[in-house]
Amino acid sequence: MPKKRSGGGLTGTQQAAKFLGVSVLSGAVLAGIALPAVGALGLAAKGTVEGFDEIPANLKTPPLSQRTTILDSEGGQIATVYSRDRTVVPLKDISPYMQQAIIAIEDARFYEHGAIDLKGVLRALNKNAQSGGVSEGASTLTQQYVKNVFVEEAGDDPDKVAEATQQTIGRKVRELKYAIQVEEELGKKKILENYLNITFFGQQAYGIEAASHRYFSKSAKDLKLEEAALLAGIVQSPSRYDPVNDTEEATKRRNTVLQRMADVRDVSQEEADKAKAQPIDLKISKPKNGCITAVKGSGFFCDYVRKTILTDPAFGKTEEERSKLWNLGGLTIRTTMSPRAQAAADEAATAKVYKTDGVAASVVQVQPGTGKILSMGQSRPYGLDQKQHETVLNLAVGSKMGGTTYGFQVGSTFKPITAAAALEKGISPAQSFTTGYKVSLPMDSFKTCAGAPAGGGTWDPSNEMESETGTWDMTSALGKSINTYFAHLEQMAGLCETVEMAKKMGYVRGDGKPVGENPAITLGSEESTPLAMAAAYAAFANRGTYCTPVAIESVTDANGKRIKVPGSQCSQAMSEQTADTVNQMLKGVVEDGTGTRAGLADRDNAGKTGTTNDRKDAWFVGYTPNLSTAVWVGDDVGEKQSMYNITIGGTPYDKVCGGCLPGPIWKIAMTGALDASETPSFNPVSVPRGKEKEDKEKDKGRDRDRDREDGRPGDDQPFPGISIPPDLIGGGANRGQGNNGGGNWP
Repeated sequence: MPKKRSGGGLTGTQQAAKFLGVSVLSGAVLAGIALPAVGALGLAAKGTVEGFDEIPANLKTPPLSQRTTILDSEGGQIATVYSRDRTVVPLKDISPYMQQAIIAIEDARFYEHGAIDLKGVLRALNKNAQSGGVSEGASTLTQQYVKNVFVEEAGDDPDKVAEATQQTIGRKVRELKYAIQVEEELGKKKILENYLNITFFGQQAYGIEAASHRYFSKSAKDLKLEEAALLAGIVQSPSRYDPVNDTEEATKRRNTVLQRMADVRDVSQEEADKAKAQPIDLKISKPKNGCITAVKGSGFFCDYVRKTILTDPAFGKTEEERSKLWNLGGLTIRTTMSPRAQAAADEAATAKVYKTDGVAASVVQVQPGTGKILSMGQSRPYGLDQKQHETVLNLAVGSKMGGTTYGFQVGSTFKPITAAAALEKGISPAQSFTTGYKVSLPMDSFKTCAGAPAGGGTWDPSNEMESETGTWDMTSALGKSINTYFAHLEQMAGLCETVEMAKKMGYVRGDGKPVGENPAITLGSEESTPLAMAAAYAAFANRGTYCTPVAIESVTDANGKRIKVPGSQCSQAMSEQTADTVNQMLKGVVEDGTGTRAGLADRDNAGKTGTTNDRKDAWFVGYTPNLSTAVWVGDDVGEKQSMYNITIGGTPYDKVCGGCLPGPIWKIAMTGALDASETPSFNPVSVPRGKEKEDKEKDKGRDRDRDREDGRPGDDQPFPGISIPPDLIGGGANRGQGNNGGGNWP
């Protein structure tokens, strides 16, 4: 016999039995509208549960969390993501065997009783009283469904789950009242459908459709008798009856279900015996969840989409609302990702930088005029296994969107922005400056947007090589990336005007802080991101109109209802004339400047190289009229290393430069993305030129040579067959940082 606890009172099992009887019968009495005969029992329910009338009259059934499907721009699947693996299906798409099996084992009198099975309650009370414990329950399928709704609504919050399942009379009575309401409003068939879609079947599978695919790799409508019985048996204890981990226990439970189906005459005894004789034959399908399963190296793009949903107010006013939308799932998200462009970006990012290298590469592409992000490629694969050199750090974006804390210094890729600011102020491209290797400019000659001096003392920027002295106009200074020229040009155009032009072009820091008003910005001292740079250069390609980058074209919810998505916001950052002029000047960079190794032969293209102090970051940002691409290469882990005497992608480099590594990567990405596409041209304009004192042929050879991969003279060297030290023509490693930074190189 059961014993009393020390100190008196009932044992735990006796308390549970008492609770079962009190809670069920209390609910039945209170629910006289469903079970009028209960009144004959003479049970007074008043006061059993205080505040009963305050319980909401209607059960608010939450939408069931489901898979979200992320698609590319052509409708191809990128990935599926979910907090719970579930696909809701109507009852007609669920095997009749499955419907019979779950009713037989969980609630055989489902179609005969109301929300509460009084006969079952009395039977359970009798057995429990005899055993002194809880040997049999009396919850109907409807009650189980209501309880599952509470658990579903609690999500992954352990406190809410505990509250939804706590063993209190109040919770049980509330559950019973809701069950009665559900019976009245939904009816038996809908309750059964909802139950089969909400129930947990183990192995991360929620709902019968997901469970059928998980265990048998088939739809729920195709389940055979023995398969349906197996799944129905799992529900009582998904861990105990897990057929993946304990075939013997699962078989016993399945056979119990089959026998029960025979007892209630859903199937004949012969059918049940034949099914019992069948061994469990699983065809496991492992669930593919999350951006880690994304195709064509698009895990980072997929994660960017996730971050967009979680951070953009268009998808919910609060963080909690947006998180609920994402976790609820059932969304179909059509993105801007081009399958062709993504494949090209992935190939480009991994072709010349290996995942095992000490540095990484990022490639991102934006469509001018629309702001659509077409691709995000990275040399390190998306994932959590650091031993496999995987990462979830998206090098193309800022910290808010899953990227680096600050972004990266952009080096000389900022110079075209200064050029645009100067042109907008009316400064001619023919404007020339004669400078030495280094210049010294008073900081108070640069004014912030508040009208204050940018600082005290002097700013002393220098060129990469001491031999870089002479006279340059805007075109040649862009082509040769002359730091001293752009220091003077910024001084003439205005620091504030330069910063404001950057903002108009979407230039943002990776940490989201305001862009600093420091003269060294013209040499790329302010950190930004590859995505921001690709979008900024897209404004040049789009004749001066900047469009904010977007990744999502449309979203529909589980019911097929469209959710409004944020569109790209376009604004005129500069005049068409200014953009056309910059385009013509940057064509020179890829034709005979620092970016010759990146140039495309079959279409108009333009771009700019960039390399920062100590060669810690190397860039190439370029575009055609219909595609803008930014490529960054650098150290993505820990203290940033200088890229001198380094092997990357199996190729040794004396020194990495924007034109010798990011440039060729850019060319691969552009060629693949634009293959067989239209070849529009830039709007032709005449660009005035200034007088230069340098020897043209000497410059031409030097500037091409300094961006060779190996740092040695190229095919156009003046003395074929003779090895010339790199420091003599184009290989110098003088950095000349000077005050306030700004010693960035082409």
